[in-house]
Amino acid sequence: MAIDTKLSEQFIDLEHTHGAHNYHPLPVVLSEGKGVFLWDVEGKKYYDFLSAYSAVNQGHCHPKILSALSNQAERLTLTSRAFYNNVLGEFEAYITNLFGYDKVLPMNTGVEGGETANKLARKWGYMKKNIPKNKARIIFAKGNFWGRTLAAISSSDDPISYLGFGPYMPGYDLVPYNDLEALEAEFKDPNVCAFMVEPIQGEAGVIVPDEGYLSGIRSLCDKYNVLFIADEVQTGIARTGRMLATDYEEARPDILILGKALSGGFFPISVVLADDEVMMCIKPGEHGSTFGGNPIAAAVATEALRVVQEEELALNSLKLGKVFREQMNNYIQSSNIVTLVRGRGLLNAIVINDSPESDTAWNICMSFKENGLLAKPTHGNIIRFAPPLVITENQLLDCVNIIISTLKTFEPK
Repeated sequence: MAIDTKLSEQFIDLEHTHGAHNYHPLPVVLSEGKGVFLWDVEGKKYYDFLSAYSAVNQGHCHPKILSALSNQAERLTLTSRAFYNNVLGEFEAYITNLFGYDKVLPMNTGVEGGETANKLARKWGYMKKNIPKNKARIIFAKGNFWGRTLAAISSSDDPISYLGFGPYMPGYDLVPYNDLEALEAEFKDPNVCAFMVEPIQGEAGVIVPDEGYLSGIRSLCDKYNVLFIADEVQTGIARTGRMLATDYEEARPDILILGKALSGGFFPISVVLADDEVMMCIKPGEHGSTFGGNPIAAAVATEALRVVQEEELALNSLKLGKVFREQMNNYIQSSNIVTLVRGRGLLNAIVINDSPESDTAWNICMSFKENGLLAKPTHGNIIRFAPPLVITENQLLDCVNIIISTLKTFEPK
């Protein structure tokens, strides 16, 4: 029986009429989520294979995180950092011990984490590396994505991000991703204070670098006295099969940025972790946020991290990621519509055999939706797959069947 979508159309029309047109969502209006599932306003059930860009690693509305949120919200929500509260310090002790850093600086959004890391790196460059005033440089990898603030787009080589928003932040330069030789050439400039990079480029289409790239970055940063900033907003917190994607190699960052799943999807929380030599370069009044480190955030983030540890979500991601890629690789041996599957853990993508300018990947995602699975294209002809890490093997195999059966309908006749 066909589902009447008039209610969905009403909500879509409301957003279109009264909201800015800075997003292009799939035409599905979601009203409920639990675990790996979402339901739309008509009651249709879907597997979530995007996880709010990896913000919902622990699954939708995880009861333990919800309880932490509710309990704290009944007691104290916000004081600002003008005062101490009885929750933040415990969170700071927990997260610094968990990841092995001296200090943490809490913020709200992932892009604020990136901005914080950039400010820390510049201040360190002037105070510790003796870079001349206003001469500090930060190197980024081509294909990076860490948000849409003016600083973030100034480091982008994607015209969609930066065109029409200049002038741009000075002191930012790009090198090819996965290219240690090009990186070392930049590091020879003593004014370089940091290299900021995603261990796996998510928005670019789940680009996994060669083995040794991350440890190579670490070695070069040590050699030239440059800070290694790891943007693990999307790859961190068990998404790739390790607690951090940099854990796959000897590649401990000097500055670690986390966000997204740090709240289990309940609201924006981000942090920057670093040791004292870097973190203590920032003095009172030089950086902060009214909501950064608020009591609810501290309680929620602590519980969200505990859930990841207690439920062994990194192990589940590692195991099921291998199952997913094995199943998909078996399929693409005889496929003319998918050319490649790549990823780590449960952060994966397929490349569609069509140009980035085509609408094939979008149409495939529309068919996924009709068949009960939600995913989204990136960069035109790439589809990212990132289900909540609480997914079971039987659920994953059910999703693989949906994906493959849908893709087969797009195979050339």
